[in-house]
Amino acid sequence: MVENVEHPTKEISFEAASFDDDSVQLGDYIEDQIESVTFDRITTQTAKQVIVQKVREAERAQIVEQFIDNEGELVTGVVKKVNRETVILDLGNNAEAVILREDQLPRENFRPGDRVRGLLYKVAPEARGFQLFITRSKPEMLAELFRVEVPEIGEELIELKAAARDPGSRAKIAVKTNDKRIDPVGACVGMRGARVQAVSGELGGERIDIVLWDDNPAQFVINAMAPADVASIIMDEDAHSMDIAVEADNLAQAIGRNGQNVRLASQLTGWELNVMTVADLQKKHQEESMASIENFMKYLDIEQDFAELLVEEGFSTLEEIAYVPMNELLDVDGMDEDLADELRSRAKEALTTIALAKEESFEGLEPAEDLLALAGLERDMAFKLAAKGVATLEDLADQGVDDLEGIEGLTEQRAGELIMAARNICWFGEDA
Repeated sequence: MVENVEHPTKEISFEAASFDDDSVQLGDYIEDQIESVTFDRITTQTAKQVIVQKVREAERAQIVEQFIDNEGELVTGVVKKVNRETVILDLGNNAEAVILREDQLPRENFRPGDRVRGLLYKVAPEARGFQLFITRSKPEMLAELFRVEVPEIGEELIELKAAARDPGSRAKIAVKTNDKRIDPVGACVGMRGARVQAVSGELGGERIDIVLWDDNPAQFVINAMAPADVASIIMDEDAHSMDIAVEADNLAQAIGRNGQNVRLASQLTGWELNVMTVADLQKKHQEESMASIENFMKYLDIEQDFAELLVEEGFSTLEEIAYVPMNELLDVDGMDEDLADELRSRAKEALTTIALAKEESFEGLEPAEDLLALAGLERDMAFKLAAKGVATLEDLADQGVDDLEGIEGLTEQRAGELIMAARNICWFGEDA
């Protein structure tokens, strides 16, 4: 009992208390008998369900709070339950995590009681089902294992720049040193291969190639193609692709079993890689040069000798003639400003004519079944792609991100994701 009430649920004023009993004094405790309320069975069951639900929500919130800061880190748990599609891990303190089928290594079998280490790659606070997701197949898992095994990475003396995996079979990582006194590849391999073998053992014997990162894309690709020896490279920056030439007796090694080596090198470097023999590359280069010469003769209305000169100077497309800086055109032997202006004008006019003819040929074009079946591609977007001439999965795989620019509702990031998904199916044989 108090003079001034500050907590109505715990306190009563002196005036109100003395109304029923004038003998009370400040500081006394007042007791009131409350009649019990009789609940029926349905009300009791409902109250029980609400209490249980609130307790579960509190437990789930506690789990999220406990692990949210560990997202992206390695965790260890004990296998609690195994079924066809998932493995349930007990992480302790009533926390459970799930390893989905796609996050497991091929031929990996777990039994209840096994200790398993994986990467906590996702914490889902609002999820109704599992909130903690662990992977053993993503490239990030490989990177984290090297951070644990190689102290120089944690100390930022060595930088792990990229990783690519064929889970359970083979992987490639690219490393760079921030201290010239340290050999980054040797540090990751370790004494007698101890460090890389420890990582490989954790991943079921996965073979790991450690390559040196290079700021020069061509040199980086040469490093990534190891153990194959690259004879020459032709880079197409616009298409973000490289044609790689190797000796005929080295072709199988360069491509790898089922295209594994070139696929991993492509994923590691981010470039589309086309591997062929030296003879095939020379033949392809000659064919492309002849095609460029014929295009220049046809659309620029110039003689063959002049068309060949343009190709020798490095020009291969009408776009280059139309839009390169004027000084690059003027560097060509015999070129003056009037001739350069005329060539640019003819090239731009030809590009407009070609674009209009292409749009007319695409009218009414519908997407093929394989394009419609691509996971994550909405039907209306497939028709928008077809209207731009991208009607099949192979067409999509051949595109660059810039080629899909201007399609309504298609962001640059989304375009890149769709192109890579198509390439994985068409070029690397992954399932749709």
